[in-house]
Amino acid sequence: MAVGPSLIPGLDDIVKNGDPRRRAEAARKISELFLAGAAQFRSQHVDLFDGILTGLVPYTEIAARVALAERLSALGNAPPALVNQLAREDEISVAGPLLRRSPAVVEPTLIEVARRKGQGHLLAMSERPTLPVGVTDVIVRRGDREVVRRVAGNAGAQFSQTGYSALIKRACDDGVLTLTVGRRDDLGAPQLKELLAGSAEIVRRRLFEAAKPGKKAAINQAMVEIIGAPKASEIRRDFAPAQRAILSLHHAGELDEAALLNFAKAHKYEECVAALSALSAARIATIDRLLMGERHDPVLILGRATGLEWATVRALIVLRLGPGRVPSATDIERARLNFERLAASTAQRVLSFWQTRQTA
Repeated sequence: MAVGPSLIPGLDDIVKNGDPRRRAEAARKISELFLAGAAQFRSQHVDLFDGILTGLVPYTEIAARVALAERLSALGNAPPALVNQLAREDEISVAGPLLRRSPAVVEPTLIEVARRKGQGHLLAMSERPTLPVGVTDVIVRRGDREVVRRVAGNAGAQFSQTGYSALIKRACDDGVLTLTVGRRDDLGAPQLKELLAGSAEIVRRRLFEAAKPGKKAAINQAMVEIIGAPKASEIRRDFAPAQRAILSLHHAGELDEAALLNFAKAHKYEECVAALSALSAARIATIDRLLMGERHDPVLILGRATGLEWATVRALIVLRLGPGRVPSATDIERARLNFERLAASTAQRVLSFWQTRQTA
């Protein structure tokens, strides 16, 4: 199959000595010829096109390379050297389609790109139908939050023990990543236990609620191994000392938002509950139940109804998660927006309802 001479006279001279314009025109014509007949070409024909195009395509404009990469990404018999050459480009609009789905991009190329390129390249790779452990190890180590969440949610991605350990470590301060990793079918029991041990109680509950029946049993078993079977002494809190401390502050005229904020920052849960009880005229048991619920909404309502500032409400949200843990940036921003939109009159009506219920 004499592709070169029959298509463009003097092709060898153009490849070796031609100016960029002539090379770009030759690349366009030969690319169109390949794409038109790709389905019928044998491997030796693909190799011939490959050898020619790898020397010509770099001289084409970005728009032409983008269009070519998009079309090549869908071909199972795309010229391999050309595809891997384009996949290494800095321009993500060229490399992206090939990194995202081309079967012709080989693992060494993926690893090289993962080590050297930016987050756009990593994000594109994280969407591939399958990803070997050699690639995911690099992605988890170098990727930003969006990249790591995306690759963790890719059912076709495989992770080594090192990769899973890195994922779990990053999940400690990322509730969304915890939920994503926890839902993976290939997550082993030891890894699930490690994931749950580093997560907040509210994230554990969300993971349990979303889990399949088999995974729920595994979560329960992991939690028993982490904290043991629940005991009455562990789930009942003694609020009496905190009540006395809050009463003393009240008598001294020092029970205000600043005191509540200090308690929250110090993770003094009982004192926060007792202070909120005094400020809202709701019972301690009611406040305790609201703070330990599934959602942040009761905290927002209590804060707005009692006239608290966002900084104090945020500290109370963090208090719910326990020492050393913080909500994700997405969660806290959503809570802030909901707090700003919440009318004081609405919050006070809800608080009145809670007070009425506790009396009943």
